[in-house]
Amino acid sequence: MSTSITRLYGLGLTPGKLRGLQRISNPNGTLTMVATDQNSSMISMMKEATKKEPTYAEITDAKVMLSRALAPHCSGLLVDGYYGYASTIAAHAVPSSTGTLIRVEKSGSPKNAAGGSIGEVEPGWSVAKIKRCGADAVKLLAMFEPDEYDSAERNLQFTIQIYNECIQNDILFLLEPLHFPMKINGTVEAKDVVAARKAKTVIDTAKYLSQFCDIYKSEFPGTPGVESDAQQMDNLKRLNDACPKPWVLLSAGVDYDKYKKQVEMAMKAGASGILGGRAFWKEFFTYATPAERQKFAETECVRRVKETDAIVKAGTPWFAKYGLTTEDLHGMRATEGWHARYGGGTAGGPAAKVEAGSVY
Repeated sequence: MSTSITRLYGLGLTPGKLRGLQRISNPNGTLTMVATDQNSSMISMMKEATKKEPTYAEITDAKVMLSRALAPHCSGLLVDGYYGYASTIAAHAVPSSTGTLIRVEKSGSPKNAAGGSIGEVEPGWSVAKIKRCGADAVKLLAMFEPDEYDSAERNLQFTIQIYNECIQNDILFLLEPLHFPMKINGTVEAKDVVAARKAKTVIDTAKYLSQFCDIYKSEFPGTPGVESDAQQMDNLKRLNDACPKPWVLLSAGVDYDKYKKQVEMAMKAGASGILGGRAFWKEFFTYATPAERQKFAETECVRRVKETDAIVKAGTPWFAKYGLTTEDLHGMRATEGWHARYGGGTAGGPAAKVEAGSVY
């Protein structure tokens, strides 16, 4: 039995976005994604390990090495444009079976008086360029604290801007909000104060922002040692209820064993997958030689990704979040003349005339 493609269109799943979802997903509709787009943290790790400022070539080589080792074992690979994408693709470091996501935001945006980063696009970069160079999805990181009104309003508008540009370019959009310690009367909040409100911040942020994306990349809504496992599971279920779109869990640089437990909990609560980075590879730069780093990437890092992938595949497929089944998707059909109406229509307007039954 066939179903009108209008059902997908009504969910914002146009052909370009849908193809992007297919490309970054596992065959069962879950998402196992790995991030190598971190620039500032990666540079800091390299400086600490080598006691010198890394060169552009050294940073690029590290990203390519990690990508080559991990890309075959994940459904999607997140890279940056500045160092990562062109070299990673040119070096054939990503197999054809793995989708690619590219971040659009500038690393190290300016901050306001309350410590809130005001998001900006990477200079020289754009959603249109990400689409043009063949990537499957755009990723945006937005620092967001609902109670810090200035940066919250600005970053909401920035998010909506990128969301609309992704619609215009028919490319999948993944949004990653992050909480941050605020400055109150010039003093940065204590860590325990931030930890105490983190769960509420993460859940409230999802209520504000998750509607303006296709895949929502969330922080873990809680802090181990602050809330019990039972409270964290309740937080995860409330996060799932707050997200109208499929969501995945980021790693935030926690140790792998802690991340693994968080992933297991998130999958039980309704998550569709993960997009993790440093939890998989952060010890990579502690090894002295390229050969040692490569061995670590190809053994321990791969083990972690494969182990996490097995957990993720028991999660909620992205289409199930929309109340769809595999059978529903297999029966989707477009009506004749869709190509003329797609993207706002042709010169003849949205209802451009198409001769029924004509052979093209």
